[in-house]
Formats: sequence, C-alpha cells, structure tokens
Amino acid sequence: MRTIRLHVDQPLESDLEFSLPAQAAEHVGKVLRLTTGDAVTLFNGDGFDYPATLVAVSKRDVLVRVTTRLRLDNESPLSLTLAQGLARGDKMDLIVQKATELGVSCIVPLLTERSEVKLDSNRAEKRLLHWKSIAASACEQCGRARLPEICTPMPLHGWLANLGKTDATRLALLPTATLTTRDIRLDAKGGLLVVGPEGGLGARDVAALQAADFQGLCLGPRILRTETAGLVALAALQTLYGDL
Repeated sequence: MRTIRLHVDQPLESDLEFSLPAQAAEHVGKVLRLTTGDAVTLFNGDGFDYPATLVAVSKRDVLVRVTTRLRLDNESPLSLTLAQGLARGDKMDLIVQKATELGVSCIVPLLTERSEVKLDSNRAEKRLLHWKSIAASACEQCGRARLPEICTPMPLHGWLANLGKTDATRLALLPTATLTTRDIRLDAKGGLLVVGPEGGLGARDVAALQAADFQGLCLGPRILRTETAGLVALAALQTLYGDL
C-alpha cells in the first residue's frame, strides 16, 4: 500500500491536531481525494516521520492528528555537497530533484565565468524558494525525512573564499582530468563536488578551484550535459562510498 508523505514546515509531535497548510490541504483534498480517517505521514525535516490521521476534510480545510513519531535512518553516511553552475530553463529543477533523491546533503547554485543565467536579488530569492519546494517534494517521494540545505545562488569565487577549513575531499568535474571516482577515497568527511554550467568552467574558474585545492575529476570519455554530469558523479560516489 502506498504511503502518502507530506512535508509541513512546522514543529510536530504526537497527539498534535492542526490544519494542514493550504498547499498540502489542496493536494490531499483535490489531487489525492483523501477522506476522513485516511492515513498520511508528515515530516518537517527533523529526521522523523510522523504518522497521522485525517480528522476532517473539507473544500477549504484539512484537519489532521499526529499519532506517533518514528525516527528514520535512511540518510547516506556520505556527506556530499553539490556546487552546481546555474543551468538554464528547468534543468536546475531536475538537478535539485534528482540530487535530493540521491541523498545529497547540500546544494550550492553557483554563478561562474560562463554562466548564462543572470539573477538579481529578487529573482534569486524566488528561485531559492522554488528549489526548496522541489527538494521537499523529492523528499516526499523518496522517503527522506531530512531536507538538503539549498544555498542562495552565489559567485564561485565568493563560495570558495568562504569555504574555510574542511576535511571533505574537493572535486571538480573537468573534461581534461584523468582522476576517476575509483581513484579517490571518500569517508565520513564526505566530498564537495563542483559542476560547471552548460558552457563548462572557464579558465579563471579552473584556476580558482585549483588554488583552493580542488582535484579534477573525469567521468569517462564522453562529455555529459550539465544536468547529467553532476547526477552521474553523485550516483558513482554513493555507489562506491555511500549507500547505493
């Protein structure tokens, strides 16, 4: 039987009774067409699932009661940050969705030398909220109870300047690299993975990454699109050193 999981951005506890937020209520009532007495599972990103029961369902309101709290243990033991050059159109949406499913811990949208996407502060804030919604929906589907952190879009050089000291392995996908995922060794300290936009990383980007101790990583003899490359690398790293 399918489990209906819903993300709600609020504190949850056993025996709590409350009205679902408007978007979740609409999904329950109009899309899923659930009725009073049906079971759903709520989560808010704290690492727990909260099985609940629908107490009342109307056109305007869905009342739900939390019955218990269950700790989930399905997060990857490998902490991975995907620093992704901003991609055009809905490519970034796909990257956020699939990276979440693959267990990434953090997603950093990057503005790079060859980035074609331009965001002012207002647009950047709207895109950030949109990506967080996509990540929450991906968690509903894949069963994660913790949402990945999604950072505000920032320039590559600014991100590198604020990295500070970290023991995580630093990797950047470069077509000229010879190092493969089998040549590195990741442990619980995890890894930082940089992926360029459609035009790839520019010379100044590469120089800055090398100065910040990033190693070039190769994914084989074929050049992959930006929306493919990072996901392939994440899958390979999770297979070799994570939980796939």
